[in-house]
Amino acid sequence: MTTTDKKIRILCVEDDPQMRTFLQAQLKARNFQVQTVRDGAQAIDMAAIFEPQLVLLDLSLPSLDGLTFLRRLREWSGAPVIVLSAHDEEPVKIRALDLGADDYLTKPFSLNELLARVRVALRRADETARLRNSAMGGDAQRAYYRCGGENGLIVDYAHRIARSGGQVVHLTPTEYDLLCELTRNAGKVLTHRELLQRVWGPDYSGENTYLRTFVRHLRRKLEPNPSEPRFLLNEPGVGYFVPPDDSDER
Repeated sequence: MTTTDKKIRILCVEDDPQMRTFLQAQLKARNFQVQTVRDGAQAIDMAAIFEPQLVLLDLSLPSLDGLTFLRRLREWSGAPVIVLSAHDEEPVKIRALDLGADDYLTKPFSLNELLARVRVALRRADETARLRNSAMGGDAQRAYYRCGGENGLIVDYAHRIARSGGQVVHLTPTEYDLLCELTRNAGKVLTHRELLQRVWGPDYSGENTYLRTFVRHLRRKLEPNPSEPRFLLNEPGVGYFVPPDDSDER
């Protein structure tokens, strides 16, 4: 394997030529392998060919907008996506997170903050890959979390797989990490702050919008009726929890 092959692959999807050049130069200077594209249609093709390990995504793109690109990417890729956008409105952030973005950084931003968020996203993805390839992974004491029987919610820690209603559910790395934190602490209420710090890191302790959005997304994927959740429950004003493992109630 060559040195280039070992470099982390980052795809920058940005229509502003100055920003595109800046990102490429700064990331290459830090030994990342970088590809840049200017519109969403090109980005779909490049993502399939380049197989990025992280995507930096602007939302205002010609040909195919960033949100549409994100939705299509999430049909087959779990690579972390950090949105870089001039839009600071909460509905736009929520929409991006709903579609599978892992983080959202508003322009203008400092280079140091961007690099820190890149490191966080890559660490999380690396942990996901390591545990997926591990027989038991992490500090798991059980191989599974089960609630509601064989057709209920099942989390397979060894293989990082979630099932609901007997079907495997596709989760992004961040969605899985959030579900994992809740199920490993089944029956215990985890506060908003605890979940944000454990899943996103200490710099995100006040980002309740992130947490609400990801919980809503998980409920849509895992709950038979998301409006009347059975698995992902909340203690109003405090935090979230899941019911005890079935084996704990025997």
